[in-house]
Amino acid sequence: MLLARVEGNVVATRKHPSLEGWRLVICQPINATGGAEGVPQVAIDAHGAAMHQRGVISSDGMAARKAVGDERSPVRWMIIGIVDETP
Repeated sequence: MLLARVEGNVVATRKHPSLEGWRLVICQPINATGGAEGVPQVAIDAHGAAMHQRGVISSDGMAARKAVGDERSPVRWMIIGIVDETP
C-alpha cells in the first residue's frame, strides 16, 4: 500500500473488457510531506477520488482482479481509500 495523489484521468479508446465501467486514474505515490516518490501508477477507482486528492493505493493484483470480476484481467493497482485529512 502506498499513499498517493490523484494526478489525472485515463482516457482509452480501447481497453481490456474487464475494465469496462471502471474509472481509471493516474496516481502519483507521495511521501509523508506530499513530495513525489516513485513513478505514477494507473489505478481503478471505485471511490470517486477527486483531482489532487490523496488516497491509499494497493498493488494487490489478486484483490484488484477480484474487484473487476475477472481473474485474467491485467489490472494491478486500485484505490482502496481516500485520505480526508492529515494528522
